Amino acid sequence: MEITAALFSRLRLPSRTRFTLPAHAARLLTEHSRLPDFLTLMKPRVMSLAVFTAFVGLVIAPGHLDPLLWSVAILAIATGAGAAGMLNMWYDADIDAVMTRTARRPIPCGKVSRAEALLCGLGLAGSAVVALALALNFKAAALLAFAIFFYVVVYTAWLKRSTPQNIVIGGVAGALPPVIGWAAATGEVGLEPLILFLMIFLWTPPHFWALSLNRAEEYARAGVPMLPVVSGRASTARQILIYSILLVPISALPWALGFAGTVYGATAAICGVILVVLAFRLRRSSGADRRDASRLFAFSIFYLFVLFAALLADHSEHQWSPIVSVRTAFPADEA
Repeated sequence: MEITAALFSRLRLPSRTRFTLPAHAARLLTEHSRLPDFLTLMKPRVMSLAVFTAFVGLVIAPGHLDPLLWSVAILAIATGAGAAGMLNMWYDADIDAVMTRTARRPIPCGKVSRAEALLCGLGLAGSAVVALALALNFKAAALLAFAIFFYVVVYTAWLKRSTPQNIVIGGVAGALPPVIGWAAATGEVGLEPLILFLMIFLWTPPHFWALSLNRAEEYARAGVPMLPVVSGRASTARQILIYSILLVPISALPWALGFAGTVYGATAAICGVILVVLAFRLRRSSGADRRDASRLFAFSIFYLFVLFAALLADHSEHQWSPIVSVRTAFPADEA
């Protein structure tokens, strides 16, 4: 014990120790701390809705898909949707910087450079398309590539800054996920996913125009010709009502054509009535009531989620047979 005590008494421990990380370790820690910024660039809320609708298309498609391939399909679609969001923020960085709603995004704040966003977005997009082609089939991969291209090039780079119908035409990209999910499972494009595509396509204008009514001044300052900026609030509210009314019978088609049951039919009817009532109230105020616009925008998110959730519920209750298959020019590819 005395020897041990003597040894410890002779130790000289420095009161302050300088510790320096190696350069590569410091770089890894820095990149890790920026991970939330890159995730923000992928627009996780928008991505989650796209992934959910793709998941529904994948699950309700006829046939059986191996769980591993199913997981790869969902991951690839999520990655592709995130890549599209990242490339959208790369191109729109100048617009985002002057809008209150988007000024705190990573690129305007200087947390991520435009070059980094571009390279990361292209890498994610390419890897998502290749993974879907190799693991599932070429048709699904081609649809995913087209959706990314349409959202980034056609909508973001062209339509958004040139026409008040940007949301209407650009809605094609956001309406494709259930078609991609169906194609991943079957290698085909059927009538059923095309109806789901049409539902989302008609849902998109009321959803985004309701948001833009309360952000018209910001869009005007950024030079984006959104419908409220170009045509005014009253005209926008009228268009929202028209699209909402058109959406109701289209949303009933899955039940009317027999590939969804009573749960879905009742849900579509009730939600459709609520949507039209909210749109009518907004039209009655000529789009001037910000609360009406906010209520419609919030309900539109709930509306689409509930309708697709009802499709899943009906699918779990009973298995249905596909009614019509519309085969495209490419033959189905094996995984």
